[in-house]
Amino acid sequence: MIDARQIESIVNEYLEGTEKFLVSVHVHQGNRVQVLLDGEGGIQVGDCALLSKHIESFFDRDREDFDLEVSSVGVGSPLKLKRQYRLNVGRNIMVLGQDLKKTRGKLAEVLEEGIRIEKEKTGKKPKKGEIPEDPVVFFAFNDIKEARIQVSFSKE
Repeated sequence: MIDARQIESIVNEYLEGTEKFLVSVHVHQGNRVQVLLDGEGGIQVGDCALLSKHIESFFDRDREDFDLEVSSVGVGSPLKLKRQYRLNVGRNIMVLGQDLKKTRGKLAEVLEEGIRIEKEKTGKKPKKGEIPEDPVVFFAFNDIKEARIQVSFSKE
């Protein structure tokens, strides 16, 4: 079976010094290898094709049969790396906390230990004597179960 760490090493070396980066490598049953990329300028089909050929050059198909898929992360895919969060500052995000509570808002800042989100306004005014909720919420990376950029197709 192909070793995911070997693929990671090959990909990271290939992408070193570029604005592109590895998000994940998964080796599934039957040696089905999936490589997901992201990048500051996006990922083009040609980028994936060139990297695929590069990875294949390290393996002998006569010795070890495998399927290789190299692609970019899809729209709405969960964020996995700090670098991905940084690329998306200013965009709308939905965070599912470890407590399974969803928070939506604008990704305001990425810190070493977590992120700050400016929560969506609900339109509700606090009741008399009630302290208004802080519009900025901090999430430590360890407290995030899943985070996804919210894509909007409306004209603003």
